[in-house]
Amino acid sequence: MAVQIPSRQLLIDGEWREPVLKKRIPIINPATEQIIGDIPAATAEDVELAVAAARRALSRNKGKDWASASGAVRAKYLRAIAAKITEKKSELAKLEAIDCGKPLDEAAWDIDDVAGCFEYYADLAEGLDAKQKAPVSLPMETFRSFVLKEPIGVVGLITPWNYPLLMAAWKVAPALAAGCAAILKPSELASITCLELAEVCREVSLPPGVLNILTGLGPEAGAPLASHPNVDKIAFTGSTATGSRIMSAAAQIVKPVSLELGGKSPIIVFEDVDLDKAAEWTAFGCFWTNGQICSATSRLIVHESIAKEFLHRLVKWTKTIKISDPLEEGCRLGPVVSGGQYEKVLKFISTAENEGATILCGGVRPKHLKKGFFVEPTIISDVTTSMQIWREEVFGPVLCVKIFSTEEEALELANDTQYGLGGAVISNDLERCDRVSKALQAGIVWINCSQPCFCQAPWGGNKRSGFGRELGEWGLDNYLSVKQVTRYVSNEPWGWYRTPSKL
Repeated sequence: MAVQIPSRQLLIDGEWREPVLKKRIPIINPATEQIIGDIPAATAEDVELAVAAARRALSRNKGKDWASASGAVRAKYLRAIAAKITEKKSELAKLEAIDCGKPLDEAAWDIDDVAGCFEYYADLAEGLDAKQKAPVSLPMETFRSFVLKEPIGVVGLITPWNYPLLMAAWKVAPALAAGCAAILKPSELASITCLELAEVCREVSLPPGVLNILTGLGPEAGAPLASHPNVDKIAFTGSTATGSRIMSAAAQIVKPVSLELGGKSPIIVFEDVDLDKAAEWTAFGCFWTNGQICSATSRLIVHESIAKEFLHRLVKWTKTIKISDPLEEGCRLGPVVSGGQYEKVLKFISTAENEGATILCGGVRPKHLKKGFFVEPTIISDVTTSMQIWREEVFGPVLCVKIFSTEEEALELANDTQYGLGGAVISNDLERCDRVSKALQAGIVWINCSQPCFCQAPWGGNKRSGFGRELGEWGLDNYLSVKQVTRYVSNEPWGWYRTPSKL
């Protein structure tokens, strides 16, 4: 299935522009290790141009073209983007699959979610109009107060490679709905579909400068964007280490940030479950998206009375997963995104084995695939809480296992992490599920499932998994500034000071 990679430039001020320094970055297909094209490499010079374009977009026609236009006007563009995404679904899914290694069926599902996200925020953009001037109840009748919600300004959006277009949509759609102007910097490891989003924006005649898209390396493009004094906010999804650097850069000029960072999420399986249903959700929770999900439930905590039989079935389920080129029919696990990531995942596995853990299955390259960054889905038991595999995020198809005897012990193990993004509980006792959900130190909890995500529900973490929430109305609030307006309505003088004597 040959896929043509479009050759694109940067999108700045509604036009394709070659990078100032004319540098480009090769695109490597992780399934074949072949160079299949290249992307432009933006630098600080291009960031300057994009920020200037975004500021012009906000002030053009005194803001009436975008920032202070009605939500209904912005919704029209968001719906047009959604329609174009749907129209190009097949092409976009193939580009996504060969760019980041995601199975084609999964990529197609993602593209549906991208269109749905733009549609959802079109509705919220329209809803903003009715919420303006919402009254505030005051204890004094001589005053009236209301609230305005205004776009925060120019926003920098830095997104990862595991869901290239979807993670972009999670930020771009609410930012545009709010009336912001945005600069999107996707990961250099998977930028193709974000450049196609640029083409979509041109096709729907999005006003120039409202969305600018800069591909390039983090230190050369992401860092100058994060520290730019004329960028009013940064929203970032990626590693905790990079998030910390972005937060430090933003702090120098007291710039707000929202961060969705790493995770090491638990899945607790109690003794009263259907073993096969629980095994499939456990596999899905860790091996979906080739294990490259910040919310992956990569720490299995299973009750001692079912542990042996459950792990036996889980290994059987894992061995049924079809590992192949992402474009091959029925593929359920593709390659990890890059050679560097491949080596990192294998090092995690070998370190666990050297520390005394047991590899129940996987942990190696599949025998039938001689090329590509493929790692068999891996289950590791006999893990201690001091091991690297228990404490650090792998970002690959690797599940580690601990056994528990009591609910209290399960929760202690589950919360034994610096992260707090997600967590799952599998049990037929819904009262227990409710207790565990409240006790898990995480921003997202799944009951009798793992990883479902809906654009209507908030997404984000606690602890070193970051702060702020994306999706739902919370995602829109990320890009809005709240202004209080209060008016004195009495005809009487205020009367605090003595009236000056008339001369």
